[in-house]
Amino acid sequence: MIFIVVKFPVKPEYAEEWPEITRSFTEATRAEPGNKWFEWSRSLEDPNEYVLVEAFDDEGAEPHVNSAHFRAATADDGPMHRALAATPKIISRQIDGDGWDAMGEMTVS
Repeated sequence: MIFIVVKFPVKPEYAEEWPEITRSFTEATRAEPGNKWFEWSRSLEDPNEYVLVEAFDDEGAEPHVNSAHFRAATADDGPMHRALAATPKIISRQIDGDGWDAMGEMTVS
């Protein structure tokens, strides 16, 4: 599985609109055959930063970055690009596993 976390620094004037700005990209990515999850969160420390946690089958990441919706979302003249304050930061790793596991250090019943 390819596990990816991306931090998106959004310009303050676009921070409230970010979920809508990314909606079509998010929906198209979630519909991809190799996508396991594609989940946005907003930083508690910086309200202008959104964090994307995503995962793909080993074969799924390459078709994702080559898709029309990815190219449109990352285009220099696209709405996501205009709304960003800086280049996003990414961690992308191939890891063992096929999904989320229960946390071993804590059990809730």
